[in-house]
Amino acid sequence: MSSIKPNSKVVNAWCIYDWANSVYSLVITTAIFPLYYNAVTTTSDNNYIVSFFGFEIVNSVLYSYSLSFSFLILTIIQPILSGIADYSGNKKFFLRIFMYLGSISCMSLYFFEGDNVEYGIILSVLASIGFTGSLVFYNAFLPEISTPNNFDKISARGYSFGYVGSVILLVICLILIQSFDFFGFESSKEATKFTFLLVGIWWILFAQITLFYLPEKPKKMVLNRTILTYGMKELIKVWNYIKGVKHLKLYLLSYFFYSMGVQTIMLVASYFGDKEINLDQNKLIFTILIIQLIAIFGAYFFAYVSRLKGNKFSLITMNICWIIVCLTAYFTNNEYQFYLLAAVVGILMGGIQSLSRSTFSKLLPKEIGDNASFFNFYGISYNISVVIGTFSYGYIEQVTGSMRSGVLALTFFFIVGLFFLIRTQIKK
Repeated sequence: MSSIKPNSKVVNAWCIYDWANSVYSLVITTAIFPLYYNAVTTTSDNNYIVSFFGFEIVNSVLYSYSLSFSFLILTIIQPILSGIADYSGNKKFFLRIFMYLGSISCMSLYFFEGDNVEYGIILSVLASIGFTGSLVFYNAFLPEISTPNNFDKISARGYSFGYVGSVILLVICLILIQSFDFFGFESSKEATKFTFLLVGIWWILFAQITLFYLPEKPKKMVLNRTILTYGMKELIKVWNYIKGVKHLKLYLLSYFFYSMGVQTIMLVASYFGDKEINLDQNKLIFTILIIQLIAIFGAYFFAYVSRLKGNKFSLITMNICWIIVCLTAYFTNNEYQFYLLAAVVGILMGGIQSLSRSTFSKLLPKEIGDNASFFNFYGISYNISVVIGTFSYGYIEQVTGSMRSGVLALTFFFIVGLFFLIRTQIKK
C-alpha cells in the first residue's frame, strides 16, 4: 500500500465521520438523554419504578438492559450484513444504512415524553444499533486509507475530531436548554427534546462528507443463500485464523474484557453522578463537557506515549488506572471527588478507545485483502462485551439496590483484561 499523507483529503473525510456520529455518543448516551430519561421517568416523590410492557422495573436498570439488548441484536445480525458488505465490496452502503437508522431514531426521540416509556426505549435501542453498526464498516476503512506507521496518529485524530464536534454541539444544546425562553421554547423540557433533533441533523449532514470522499469499488452481486451465510463463514474463518496467531488472540481476549468495563462506565457515568452523588443536572452536564475536552488530550497523549514506549505499555498503564478508578468510585461521596475522578476518566477514555482500534490494525495479518471480516470480528467482540458489561451492571444494581456495587464489580473485568494484555506481544 502506498503511503498516504496524514493531511490527505480522504483521511480527513474518514475522520469527519467521528465528528458526525460522536454527538450521539455524547448527547444521547452520556449527557442529556440519560438525565432527561431519568427526570421524566421519576415521580415527584423520587419513585424510580417504571412500567415497561406491564413489567415493573427501576428506570436505570431498564436503561442498562435496553443497551444490552441493542448490542445483542447487533451481534446476531452483524455477521449477515458484513458478509454481504464483504462479498459486494460495498461497505459504504451499510455505513449509510446504519447512519440513517441511528440519526432518524435520535430525531424521533423528540416525541418521548416520559409516560410512553416503551416508545423511548425502543428508539434508544434503534439509535444504539445504528451508531454501533455503522462503526464496524467505518473502522474497516482505516487499514485501507493509511499505512501501519500512521494508524495510531490517524485513529487519534478521528477520535479527536469526534470529541471536538460533540463538544461543540453539546455547548449549543446547553445554551438552548439554559436560555430556553430566549430561543422561544416554552420550557427547558421542550428545549431538551429539540436537542435530540439537532443530534440527528448534525449526524446526517457531516456524514455526507465521509460518504462522498471514501473510495470504494463495489461489485455486482445477486442476493442468495450463499451471500447471506458468507458473513458467518468469514467469521469462522477469521476465528480459525486468530486461534493460530497467539498474540492476536491474546489481544482480542484482553480487549474483550477491558471493554466490558470501559464501555459500561461511559454509558452509566451520568446516572452514577445523578443518583449516587446527587449532582445538579447542569453541573453534571458541564462535567461531561469537560471530560470530552480532556479526552482530546488523552487521545494524543497516549498516542505519544505509545510512540515512545509502545502500544502495550500504554494499554497496560491505562488498564491499571481504570482499576484504580473503579475502586475510587466506590468510595466517592462528594462532587469534588467526582470531578477529580471524571478528569481521570476523560484522559483514559480518549487514550484507550483510540489505541485499541489502532493496535488491532497493527496486529492484522498483512496478507489479507479485505479487512472488513477482521473488523467485523473485532466489532462483535465489542458488542458482546457491552452486552455482558451493561447487563451485569444493571443486574447487580437490581439485586443490591446500589450502583456502587456495580462499579466495584467492573474491576474484575479490567483485572482479567490486564492479565491477557501482559501476555500479549505487540511490536513497538
